[in-house]
Amino acid sequence: MTIAAKISLIFTSSPTVHAPTTKLRFAKCLRKTTLALTPVKSTDASRTLSHTVDATVKPDEHAFTNGSGLHANVVWHKCSVEKNDRQELLNQKGCVIWITGLSGSGKSTVACALTRALHARGKLTYILDGDNVRHGLNCDLTFKAEDRAENIRRIGEVAKLFSDAGVICIASVISPYRKDLDACRSILPDGDFIEVFMDIPLCVCEARDPKGLYKLARAGKIKGFTGIDDPYEAPLNSEIVIQQGEVCHPPEAMAEIVISYLEGKGYLHA
Repeated sequence: MTIAAKISLIFTSSPTVHAPTTKLRFAKCLRKTTLALTPVKSTDASRTLSHTVDATVKPDEHAFTNGSGLHANVVWHKCSVEKNDRQELLNQKGCVIWITGLSGSGKSTVACALTRALHARGKLTYILDGDNVRHGLNCDLTFKAEDRAENIRRIGEVAKLFSDAGVICIASVISPYRKDLDACRSILPDGDFIEVFMDIPLCVCEARDPKGLYKLARAGKIKGFTGIDDPYEAPLNSEIVIQQGEVCHPPEAMAEIVISYLEGKGYLHA
């Protein structure tokens, strides 16, 4: 089925300046269309000169998508060097370690301790930190619910690429909504998504408040802050749960819990 849209555009310019031919280009799922705009004679020199154009824009016949949102003509291109080959080269298995928890629960601290310990063992890792990613890849996103979901989706897709490269990817993100975490898990092979829940009470996280964000949220200067006026849905089936007892264990000890899990599941060897 072909769908066409008819549009009328009006452009104005100063009558004292000769209006050059203007080109209009339509892209993004439309066939690239270039139109020449012809000046219309002005009947009143005191008024601006108008340029009008009527254009019929037809979608590119190759631009339709299938039901999953993928472009109908986009096909995965396989390479002779695959994940197993990369894993053998690195002598490890690619996976995603997703550390979730409230702000101030120690996610980033544990992620750094974990990557240091694995690096010392000769293992290749990379951290996708929630704050760091918002400096670049996700700098266009806000903290509204829909943008939070997109933030997690993008990080999940990047983490998947790292895992496919044979890298042990450590994502350190608040991830407040269960459905978004479940969606990230679903795009990875079974067992390759290792969820680490930093189960630290809100009162402890707020007492730490390393960035001063809880104080700002309580004062009403930050809206939609997770744990204060926006929900945090604690995960229900995490592979690893790290809790704080009467004694707060050092991050290195917490990292060792994750490493023991990786060793037991065979991720530290190809």
